[in-house]
Amino acid sequence: MLSRAASSTSRGLAPALACLGSRQKHSLPDLPYDYGALEPHINAQIMQLHHSKHHAAYVNNLNITEEKYQEALAKGDVTTQIALQPALKFNGGGHINHTIFWTNLSPNGGGEPKGELLEAIKRDFGSFDKFKEKLTAVSAGVQGSGWGWLGFNKEQGRLQIVACPNQDPLQGTTGLIPLLGIDVWEHAYYLQYKNVRPDYLKAIWNVINWQNVAERYVACKK
Repeated sequence: MLSRAASSTSRGLAPALACLGSRQKHSLPDLPYDYGALEPHINAQIMQLHHSKHHAAYVNNLNITEEKYQEALAKGDVTTQIALQPALKFNGGGHINHTIFWTNLSPNGGGEPKGELLEAIKRDFGSFDKFKEKLTAVSAGVQGSGWGWLGFNKEQGRLQIVACPNQDPLQGTTGLIPLLGIDVWEHAYYLQYKNVRPDYLKAIWNVINWQNVAERYVACKK
């Protein structure tokens, strides 16, 4: 089912890209908290570099790539359009993923979700602890760089945990609607946790914004 959803997403890409002529440039979103607000779990230096340098680079490169794509589209240059697809996927995915990630975190986060989201987690994973253990394991097991995700499968009406490599966007590559993403690129943790990714993954649960995740869950079911 996921392959059909991903195929549908790919088919929907062409008309969306055809609208680039009237597009507005993407911009770096403001964080909903200060760079040091997630300490001691994620320090201010990491947050500043991650947001103002890494995310900003994805936004800038996405705008550049879309301009080039627009030119190729106007010329009917299909070869260049195809050649630009990896850059669109990487930088567009980086922008999408990080925009979700910042809102998935909060200085008032941690603990467990409540209500409908918690019931769905228990239904699909057995318990919150089993869910937490599985998402941690999937995120820890990403080879190189990538993301661990909790997503919603709209066709099946259930939650799923998957990993995506590099900056592959969850919905655009699997069809799952993103609810919670955990960035396991080294730039997300190395300055504080060095090469010990499991320590970072243990700490990040203390700042998960369950209210945001729950809002995403309710919205995607409509």
